[in-house]
Amino acid sequence: MPGRLAARFFCSPGKDPTLLITLAPDLDRATGDLGWTSLTPVQDLVIPHLRAGRDLFAQAQTGTGKTGAFALPILEQIEGRAHAPFALVIVPTRELCAQVAAEFQALGRHRSARVVALYGGVGYRDQEVALRRGVHVAVATPGRLLDLVARRTCDLSKVRVLILDEADRLLDLGFAPDIARIVALLSGPRQTALFSATLTAEVRAIAQRYTKNPEFVAVKPETPTVDAIDQAWIEVREADKVSALHELLGRSGVERTLVFRRTKYGADKLVKALDRLGRPARALHGNVGQRERERVLEGFRRGSFPTLVATNLAARGIHVDDIGHVVNYDLPENADTYVHRVGRTGRAGRRGIAYTFVNETQRKDFEDIRRLAKVPFRRERLSLPATAPLGQAKPGSPTAAGRRIAHTRRWPRRPRGQS
Repeated sequence: MPGRLAARFFCSPGKDPTLLITLAPDLDRATGDLGWTSLTPVQDLVIPHLRAGRDLFAQAQTGTGKTGAFALPILEQIEGRAHAPFALVIVPTRELCAQVAAEFQALGRHRSARVVALYGGVGYRDQEVALRRGVHVAVATPGRLLDLVARRTCDLSKVRVLILDEADRLLDLGFAPDIARIVALLSGPRQTALFSATLTAEVRAIAQRYTKNPEFVAVKPETPTVDAIDQAWIEVREADKVSALHELLGRSGVERTLVFRRTKYGADKLVKALDRLGRPARALHGNVGQRERERVLEGFRRGSFPTLVATNLAARGIHVDDIGHVVNYDLPENADTYVHRVGRTGRAGRRGIAYTFVNETQRKDFEDIRRLAKVPFRRERLSLPATAPLGQAKPGSPTAAGRRIAHTRRWPRRPRGQS
């Protein structure tokens, strides 16, 4: 329980040492087992608010220690035998569900905390057995949670703490209606905390809808190092981008490549274009279901296909250390997005290469990114076929062929006498 004397005091580096966070001995022991020596900035900011029972809206990236930030205050409230869960953590993916549940279990191991991970793609039996035995904390993906509620094996009537983790990804994956259904099932007073890496209008809207007078905290993510990344920009017309990417992927030494597109439709369209050129690729975006997403990621790790085309949010859950090349097929929205995109390569002591396509209308936007990102770029030129004048397609190109078809297509004539 909160208030016990802790064996150790936690204080973030650089913080006033009189403002300390204490932990109960069992939680202190668990953090010691995990090698924790100080709080991360997000833990430093979040834990006092959650301990005080306030609602919270936090901007924090994956890898900042945010799971510990909400897990410790929840675990402090555990006492007695487990029945229906009093804390519910909603996450967007199966991988994150397992990861968050494992951290709860590690931190609560000396407190006999009972935690269950509820996600799809596996049978119901083990999850329902765990729920019948009683749990303190349930970590769940929206679809599986609603399935279990419909099967009358998951009781949400005792939930007093609700965490919406990676809210932007929940929205990107289309879970907004499911979240609304889940919240409607919760009765009685509750504390709600929402965590998101980005602050889109949609994220702000659900924060306003599901929290009451929330405290807002933001943690600036650490900038990935780009020292091990060779960064090049390529001026290429929009109509020639597929040809440019085809050339890059055909170069010697190009094996595992992550390509960024802004939209789901654009990602799917590019995969089809590459397939026609004999370049195996798969797409990863919000419309890709969880089970298919796992198959795609596993195939990319194994090298079953060398090219993955992803949107920004979908790519956040990619943990592949040996990505050799990143291609910004669509220009990033801003310098921060650029840095985090290219940070997918050049990891684990390896060097990486990042290419950025700049079309005929984006030179000024690119210069703004170059100035704000403060990273060195070299210009690279590709040996593409001669480019037709603006507004025209090259003879024999897919665009030209499409226009010839369009120009020759005619609507069937109506028989005379019909209006």
